[in-house]
Amino acid sequence: MKWTDQAEAAVKKVPFFVRKKVRVRVEKEADDAGKTTVTLACFGSSGCPHRAMASEALVEKIERIMADADLLKFLKSRVKGDLKFHHEFRISIADCPNACSQPQIKDVGILGAATPVFTDIPCTACGACTDACKEDAVVLSETGEATTIDFERCVHCGSCIAACPTGSLETGKKGYRVLIGGKLGRHPRLARELPGIHDAETVVLMIGDFLAFYQSRSTHGQRFAQLLTDWDSDAFSKTWTD
Repeated sequence: MKWTDQAEAAVKKVPFFVRKKVRVRVEKEADDAGKTTVTLACFGSSGCPHRAMASEALVEKIERIMADADLLKFLKSRVKGDLKFHHEFRISIADCPNACSQPQIKDVGILGAATPVFTDIPCTACGACTDACKEDAVVLSETGEATTIDFERCVHCGSCIAACPTGSLETGKKGYRVLIGGKLGRHPRLARELPGIHDAETVVLMIGDFLAFYQSRSTHGQRFAQLLTDWDSDAFSKTWTD
């Protein structure tokens, strides 16, 4: 099937290890719709079928913040010699907790989140929510009705909400989980999640604070994770959860 230049550019932004699957899915959806050419519109407004949020507008705002920070100029002023790939400040956004864009190993990771809450509509004990939940976070009564959500297990993906046929579950708080300080390399480190689920505007403000912190402390191109201490992470947590 033929792809337009815009569609090819879009699929190249998908992580390489899932790119083939995305190509197959997009071509199948285009074929089912009777199309012979894949265009940007073929990616659809829904994007990833597991997404909890649609982050296109947030991505644009973050890209503007990054451009205003002019990190290339900043790094050239701090790093002696040629800039390397590892000098880049990386922000990864995943609309779902499957996290195909690897936010856990980036300087800043952002994950779409939807919190399930119970409504007044009685549960019929159909089991759809528990079938959908891979984390076994939906707690059932002895008679099979869903009664509570175990938020120690829940990853806020919204799958149980989508699966519920009666409306006994609905979306409560919706937004983004934010992780900071991930990296690979000689001393790999998984990003630490800051408490809370944040709206897009708050995430934009958080990114601004992270960049300001990074630029105030990076003297020779250190990664964000190298600059963070446990105290710094706690301070960020307090700032955005008060």
